[in-house]
Amino acid sequence: MPATNDLTAPAPLRDDPHPRPPRSVVVVGAGLAGAQTAAALRAHGFDGHLTVLGEEGLPPYDRPPLSKELVSRTEPLWLRDDLGVDLDALADEVRLADPVVAVEPGPTLTTRSGDRLAPDAVVLACGSRPVLPPGWDADVLHTAADADRLRADLRPGTRLVIVGAGWIGAEVAGVAAGAGADVTVLEAGPAPLARQLGTDVGTHLVPWYAAAGARLRLDATAAAVRRDGVTLTSGEEVPADVVLVAVGARPATAWLRATLPEVVFDPAGGLLVDAGGAVPGADGVWAVGDVASRPHPELGVVPGGHWSAALHDPDATARAMLALPVEPPQAPYVFSRQLGHDLALFGLPEGPPTAWRGTPGTGSWAAFWTAPTVGGPEDTDDGHATGTEHAGHGAGDGVAVVRAVLLVDAPKEVGAVRRAMNRPGPLRMDLERAGDPEVKLRTAVVT
Repeated sequence: MPATNDLTAPAPLRDDPHPRPPRSVVVVGAGLAGAQTAAALRAHGFDGHLTVLGEEGLPPYDRPPLSKELVSRTEPLWLRDDLGVDLDALADEVRLADPVVAVEPGPTLTTRSGDRLAPDAVVLACGSRPVLPPGWDADVLHTAADADRLRADLRPGTRLVIVGAGWIGAEVAGVAAGAGADVTVLEAGPAPLARQLGTDVGTHLVPWYAAAGARLRLDATAAAVRRDGVTLTSGEEVPADVVLVAVGARPATAWLRATLPEVVFDPAGGLLVDAGGAVPGADGVWAVGDVASRPHPELGVVPGGHWSAALHDPDATARAMLALPVEPPQAPYVFSRQLGHDLALFGLPEGPPTAWRGTPGTGSWAAFWTAPTVGGPEDTDDGHATGTEHAGHGAGDGVAVVRAVLLVDAPKEVGAVRRAMNRPGPLRMDLERAGDPEVKLRTAVVT
């Protein structure tokens, strides 16, 4: 199938409308996405030979608690206990410390031990890698081993410098400060989570740091990072006992480029897949979780990296592999507990919010991102809506198509928003009702 570089269009489904279900499958990765793939294949009737190949040498576990519960949880949250997913019961062969190092057309796999496998199908669930710029020497937090090392180094009075005020940086800052560490967070941008949520939202999170006992320094760009401190571009030295780099993660796909030349990657390195997770240009290869950028009927191409993708997308992939109907994908969902606050993000925010609920900084509040109305009076020449209250409204009636919702300290609204974001068709909401904290958000949904 010809590759396409159009990132705005959903990747096409495979040409063969009636593919023959595989009789042997290798799942590359033993994290949440890999474990869910194994479980989904068995749940949907796959009775062939199933192999799971991991890298860390540990059974599947959930990664979010590594940062959210860094101090309080001293061992991983095993998926067999949390979700009832036991690879030993699902797979015919499980190798937790023999990762795949090459995938060639066929597909043919080569493992680190030198073993060569030729299954009917391979599912890439190999996750992501934390970003550590060249020349930087510091801790990262991605694996259980990383968490063990960081936890052992954190004691009351420990000078912890965190580079990056994103999801991981904020979560660790809160738990470390609560454990008595002396925490400084260096953020190169103008606000926390500015890259993920925008400056308008991030600005409202700034006071959280001081309230939690952590120092936040904005527009503080690191020029050099060592285990004993950070040198800023201004020349200032920020000394530390422990340095944690938390500047993001990227799909763990670089190793695939040499042997799968026909595969198309998105700018972050994710594999562009079709609605079932098949990788165009590589027959018999599928991808789920962090490594897969999958089309969504309302949101367009959705990059991996969301916990919900690792949890839910394997079901669609298993169905597609077994020639069963594929259900619509879930909207992206991120949950973060940081600095004494809970954030729940649904969808894909872009630009500043177009509506608010409540008063940021006071109690619970929410932000909404809406789709612009093409040709409307509030559109700019480049087609993007402007303003912070009513951009994207239809005909001045207060109703808009919502593409993303951020809930802050509003746990009772999470279930309703999740259901609304995952209903068929675009989510239309009456933003005047949604903006009223006294109104239940589910009643603002326009059917």
